[in-house]
Amino acid sequence: MSILLLGLILFLGVHSVRLFGDGWRDRTIARVGEARWKGVYTVISIIGLVLIVWGYGQARQSPVEIWLPPPALRHLTSLFTLLAFILLAAAHGPGNHIRSSLRHPMTIGVLLWALGHLLANGMLADITLFGSFLLWALLVLRAARRRKRHRPRHRRWPEICRLSWAVRWWAVFAIWLHGPLIGVAVTP
Repeated sequence: MSILLLGLILFLGVHSVRLFGDGWRDRTIARVGEARWKGVYTVISIIGLVLIVWGYGQARQSPVEIWLPPPALRHLTSLFTLLAFILLAAAHGPGNHIRSSLRHPMTIGVLLWALGHLLANGMLADITLFGSFLLWALLVLRAARRRKRHRPRHRRWPEICRLSWAVRWWAVFAIWLHGPLIGVAVTP
């Protein structure tokens, strides 16, 4: 569990610098340059993500059950994950309706992904992993509300194409990749 915790601290810590140290971040970027900042940020993120995956895999080898979720919540998790894929696609396109309406679709997607997985999994490692991401997403959304709102123009056709690809990738991930990559097959 300690490797999982270290990974979460690194990954979510570096992704929380704007929340807790925005001034320090700006001063550091001015001092070392944006390219170096992004390089260090990326390396720390990758190390954190690798430690999360490794630590979560290890923690699942010695499961500690906290609660037994009802099987019906798995269906809710599938719905939340589908919405998360759609929001992830919306976050990475030029101005679109979803992005302009929600402001932070990727963070909301992370929130839905974490909440769905938290509801459907009752082991200590699950609660630690998904609860951490849920808390992080809530803090980011709270901080984002304080910043100015900006509404970019949106175009419908690219948005529809992007969303259809998001649904396809969700289906591919759920049907064929979740089991081999995560170790847990998605069951209907």
